[in-house]
Amino acid sequence: MPGPAISIRDVASRAGVSVGTVSNVLNRPDIVAAGTRSRVLAAISELGFVPNDAARQLRRGRGRTLGLVVLDVANPFFTDVARGVEEATSTAGMPVIFCNSDGDATRENAYLDLLEEQRVQGVLITPVDDASERLLQLRERGVLVVLLDRRSRRPDLCSVSVNDRLGGELAVRHLIDAGHRRIAFVGGPTHLEQVRDRYAGAAAALVDAGLSERALRRFDTPSLTVSAGRDAAARVLGVPRSSRVTAVFCANDLLALGVLQGLTRQQVRVPEDIALVGYDDIDFAAAAAVPLSSVRQPRQRLGHTAATLLLDEATNPGTHRHEQVVFDPELVVRESSQDVRPPRPAF
Repeated sequence: MPGPAISIRDVASRAGVSVGTVSNVLNRPDIVAAGTRSRVLAAISELGFVPNDAARQLRRGRGRTLGLVVLDVANPFFTDVARGVEEATSTAGMPVIFCNSDGDATRENAYLDLLEEQRVQGVLITPVDDASERLLQLRERGVLVVLLDRRSRRPDLCSVSVNDRLGGELAVRHLIDAGHRRIAFVGGPTHLEQVRDRYAGAAAALVDAGLSERALRRFDTPSLTVSAGRDAAARVLGVPRSSRVTAVFCANDLLALGVLQGLTRQQVRVPEDIALVGYDDIDFAAAAAVPLSSVRQPRQRLGHTAATLLLDEATNPGTHRHEQVVFDPELVVRESSQDVRPPRPAF
């Protein structure tokens, strides 16, 4: 059974100095005489004393810790975003508390309460809802906030996002160019701004091509998961063959992978029978049984940029300028949507 923790008083007693002197060695060593500083450091080493950095930081105000709240920790997209955050914060010596809202507003608020109790310096968050009063409360109480993978509509709040409307346009324009005229959009839940924007871009691509928006058939899903994609594939195939879509655009790659599973289990060929495009370009997209075409987002760059903005606001509050950074996505074409129509004969 471990013994009692070594305290700062134990160090002071071993070194023959006051508690205040030990505190100065830990926090302001330059004001302590070299000989005294050496005795205190030796006592710390002999006793195995570990300073309570969190307590020291909280006494000064807010701690040197950040919170990261994402929609779905099981989605590799957010794993890559978190890696980008960690790259920026580790350089600054700022630990990150990683939280998963699982797309649930109640759970998100519970984590925000926890992070505020921990006196974090700031929060990076992909919010469940478009506007969160809880986030505004945090800012009023001195907690910095940066929106991640969501564009801010407030000029005084930093955000880092991707032009998802453009991403939807790229995907469906590609399918139209490949000859498809009956296209499905698979995605949800619809309250997520990213899903709405990707659908809006897909619909705009049809209109720009002179087609009716009704040519885009919507299959809503309760989540952005592989299982939801499999269920959506069953609904797509439930339509009579004569009016069935010839291509599917999914709001993310996990859905697309589920649709791919559902189609192949029913001996539906991809792309010969139904072409398929996902979104995010996670690593699994290229490694799928049929390599998946996808709209690529700069995942790690999103996280790194958001963390950099928050760190700048924390370090330079007087000169910091709020930014709403928006990256453009790019389409990566692979086998799942390649044009397999026979070439026209030459005359």
